[in-house]
Amino acid sequence: MKIVIKNATLISMSEKRKKIEENIDIEIIDSKITKIANNIEAIDADKVLDAKGKVVMPGLINTHAHVPMSIFRETVDGYSLQDWLTKKIWPMEDKLTNEDIYYASYLSFLEMIKTGTTTINDMYFMTEDIIKAAIECGIRLQTTRTLMDAGNEKLGEERLEELRKLVEKYKNYNDCISLNVGIHGLYTSSREYVQKCIKFAKENELPIHMHFCENTKEVEDIENAYNEKPIDVLNKEFKDTKITLAHAVKLNEEEIAKLSQNKNVSVSHCPVSNLKLGCGIANISKMIKEGINVSIGTDGQGSGSNLDLFESMKYTALLQKGISEEPTQMPAYEVLKLATINGAKALGLEEKVGNIEEGKQADLIILNLDTVVTKPVNDIVSDILYNVKGNNIETTIVNGKILMENNKLKIEENDIYDECKKIIRRIQ
Repeated sequence: MKIVIKNATLISMSEKRKKIEENIDIEIIDSKITKIANNIEAIDADKVLDAKGKVVMPGLINTHAHVPMSIFRETVDGYSLQDWLTKKIWPMEDKLTNEDIYYASYLSFLEMIKTGTTTINDMYFMTEDIIKAAIECGIRLQTTRTLMDAGNEKLGEERLEELRKLVEKYKNYNDCISLNVGIHGLYTSSREYVQKCIKFAKENELPIHMHFCENTKEVEDIENAYNEKPIDVLNKEFKDTKITLAHAVKLNEEEIAKLSQNKNVSVSHCPVSNLKLGCGIANISKMIKEGINVSIGTDGQGSGSNLDLFESMKYTALLQKGISEEPTQMPAYEVLKLATINGAKALGLEEKVGNIEEGKQADLIILNLDTVVTKPVNDIVSDILYNVKGNNIETTIVNGKILMENNKLKIEENDIYDECKKIIRRIQ
């Protein structure tokens, strides 16, 4: 399959190219970007997409989510994080079936395609049903089986065995599916169990994905369980381990400096979820200054409301400017990096995706800025950051396959909405 995109305004996020290029053509053959130039011949193309007056940029990368939680959208109002989990979410999750997980995941993937996200880092359970939905939708997925042993060592071992089987089956399954070791958190896992998970990650050359210092209660629970500060546990147990930390809200400047000593650490900043749950605001400006790779996540829709990374990028910039009282913080282009190439680096996928370069996988989106909230375009990058919404995405391509063209999905959606309504009615 050969696709040629014509006449685009290209924001490639590649250090090898100009930040903004006009009238650029992009050739895609099968799953890869094969040529980026002016006036590419398209006579033998199977598909030509005219992007004149439109922006082509890399598909966004969401580095922390719980994919099947689409059905828990707007269930958190009035609850603290711990109360929401123990009184609402966990009792409903206990009732979920494999089929429920499939449909709820499918709904999330539809949302991603429509809002310009092409890769997502997931942490949940019944993982094969999530993978099944991802393959059918064509999304790029990094996933795991959530691991924890709080109060039940036997269950912890069973979860690790589930992940072991997933790795055997899916580690080299296809270009769009990858795995990591998803430790739920230090506060839900014993030190001995964490050490087993790290050993498993190293043996299988897998990155780790873990909640870390999301709120004050979590920090207190870790200190009580480990008799150490969370940052000291992390630096002691996770040295030489590639890890993405979700949230990292409750870290002071001294702890951020300590965190930066581990060059394998990335942070997934989830501003909307952190605000909604009253957790606070992570000092990612300091993290970036210290050389930490910061990316962006939405969390699950239960706390993050949606998977629209454009919304999360806008919150990211505004919050850092606000808490620092410094409007020059977080320039627009640097924020776009967080949701593209930095996300790829966090997941160990930077050789495949994260920017638009010849030889990389064809994960890209086409944006239409001809709307009332984006015109006139005075600064195109700032316009994308502050004014673009998910519905500005016109076309989404993942691994060389067009998943949405001219705002029309290539897959069924209405039946999915109906099934998800049935699920939430049954389990509430």
